[in-house]
Amino acid sequence: MTDLLKAQGWDVVADLDCNVHCSSPDRRVYVGFLPESREAARGELWHIHVTDNSGTRAWRQTFGPHTPAHAVAGFLAALTTFPSRYCTCV
Repeated sequence: MTDLLKAQGWDVVADLDCNVHCSSPDRRVYVGFLPESREAARGELWHIHVTDNSGTRAWRQTFGPHTPAHAVAGFLAALTTFPSRYCTCV
């Protein structure tokens, strides 16, 4: 899935704990694959959030370890394909 984001010009960085952090070119969208985090222990493996122009989080989505990989990939493909991801609320 990170290949999809890299192909769209996103920064993709793995930390020392094997968590993966991805940022969109405009820095308004964050995708994290966080298998070694406190959130993962609670069932939140994937973290996605979008911020508005002021840097305030507009919305977020999480996916757990039982979410099929192709469902997360489909969500990310839709997110990167449609520029209206920011909705009218931001």
